[in-house]
Amino acid sequence: MKTLLRPMLSLFVVLSVITGLVYPLVVTGIGRAAFSREAAGSLIYKDGKAVGSSLIGQNFDEPKYFWGRLSATAPMPDNGMASGGSNFGPLNPALADAVKGRIAALREADPSAALPVPADLVTASASGLDPEISPAAADYQVARVAKARGLTPDAVRSLVARSTEGRQWGIFGEPRVNVLKLNLALDALTAGGV
Repeated sequence: MKTLLRPMLSLFVVLSVITGLVYPLVVTGIGRAAFSREAAGSLIYKDGKAVGSSLIGQNFDEPKYFWGRLSATAPMPDNGMASGGSNFGPLNPALADAVKGRIAALREADPSAALPVPADLVTASASGLDPEISPAAADYQVARVAKARGLTPDAVRSLVARSTEGRQWGIFGEPRVNVLKLNLALDALTAGGV
């Protein structure tokens, strides 16, 4: 038994050091060297202070801001420690009720909105932390945001167009708008008096 125990313990210690210390340190070092911004959380700064990440949705609910996708994280929205979807299937009455409630809230926030409500404004993403909305979802909110900020809809629509990112590498995904970046650009536009 002693002849087996010593090699097993030695192998356990060596593999623990390699996989538990050396490998994570090497991968973290490569990540920080090659992708320093991403490895630090893709943080967005305003006036030298971190205001959020471009990878995690933020909870905006004031009429002067664009609103992002619903968050399925509990107990608070956009909680990165509780990533996950609601797991409600398409036939679940709770999902239908949540969608109806969100549509009612959007219609109440802007009764003049004549466009159909985009699906990404009334449903959560799989992670519950999606930082982006579709251009259609942004366009749906232009009139409300413009009115709340005293801007023309064309000025806000132009800002949305400048904030819209195309497909990744030109082929993957759909065009999208990062809500935090768009709202920070709106704040800068309003602060500039335009």
